[in-house]
Amino acid sequence: MIVDTDVLIWASRDNKPAVHALEQNRGFRISVVTYAEIIQGSRDMDEVRKFQKGLRLWASAILHIDESISQHAMFFVERYALGHSVHLADALIAATAIHYGEPLLTGNRKHYAVIPDLALREFRS
Repeated sequence: MIVDTDVLIWASRDNKPAVHALEQNRGFRISVVTYAEIIQGSRDMDEVRKFQKGLRLWASAILHIDESISQHAMFFVERYALGHSVHLADALIAATAIHYGEPLLTGNRKHYAVIPDLALREFRS
C-alpha cells in the first residue's frame, strides 16, 4: 500500500486513526513526492527527524519517480488539471501507485477520484 501525504500529517499530529492505520500497514510505501511534501512542511529539524524515525519504525520505503511515472503524471495533468483540478503532486503520487500496482490510502478522495485505474482506500480521521 502507498500512503498519501495527508495520512502522514495526521499521524504526525497524533491522530489516533491515522497512527492506527500506519501501524496496521507496516511496510507501507510512499512516493518521493510525499516525502518532499512532508519535509517541506516541517517547522524545524526536530519534526524532520521525527518523521524520518517514524518511517524507519514503520519499515516504510520511498518510491522514486521514473520515466514511466512521469509520463503518466503528465497525462493526468493534461487531461484532468483544468476540469478536475488535479495538481502535479497528486498526479505524481497517483501515477506512482498505478505503476507499482498498489492501492493509495488517502483522506483526499476528491483529489484522486477522476484518475482511472487508481485503487483508492479511503482514510477517515
